[in-house]
Amino acid sequence: MAPDLIIFDCDGVLVDSEMIACRVVAECLTELGFPLETADIVKFVGKSSADMCADLGTRYGRPLPAGLDDLLAVRRRAAFERELTAMPGAVAVLDALAGTRMCVASSSSPARIRHSLGCVGLLDRFESALFSAAMVARGKPAPDLFLHAAARMGAPPAACVVIEDSVPGIAGAVAAGMTAIGFTGGAHCRLGHASTLRRAGARSIARSMAALGALLEAH
Repeated sequence: MAPDLIIFDCDGVLVDSEMIACRVVAECLTELGFPLETADIVKFVGKSSADMCADLGTRYGRPLPAGLDDLLAVRRRAAFERELTAMPGAVAVLDALAGTRMCVASSSSPARIRHSLGCVGLLDRFESALFSAAMVARGKPAPDLFLHAAARMGAPPAACVVIEDSVPGIAGAVAAGMTAIGFTGGAHCRLGHASTLRRAGARSIARSMAALGALLEAH
């Protein structure tokens, strides 16, 4: 049976943003006295900013500076406007899915989701179907965001397919009773990431947008 709704993550799936965003976070925190490398931040991909700050605060034994989110937003926005691209092949997949209901469910803020998609020319495809972890009590890996998106779109969870690049995202989709497809085409995905996503509950793995398109066509 074809899916009633396809739910895309944004960062690392529709836009190849994770390495840019993680670099910005590492640079800002290093300047503020929390020395970190980009690789240290990649570990938090798929989690909310609040969760990342809490974990890093515990690591350093002191809270991260007030106003950090605002500083990161300004730096990230500028970096995205200079560097961000759509995931290679994303436009072709979205074109091929014309007629299928789609939405975005992301851990990012609504403003960041809109800005990211706008930078790469994809915002108009999801204008009225954008859902953020800011809209629910618990972010990924809890199922709340996916269940909220499905309810708003009028789709039963069992008829939803979720495209995710992170363990929290895959875990949240599985907890919501949805079919999870792991995507490993982003620049941040390293050797072994596909196996990690499978262990988290991904039913299939797509290593590129072309492979994702073929999986969705066969679903």
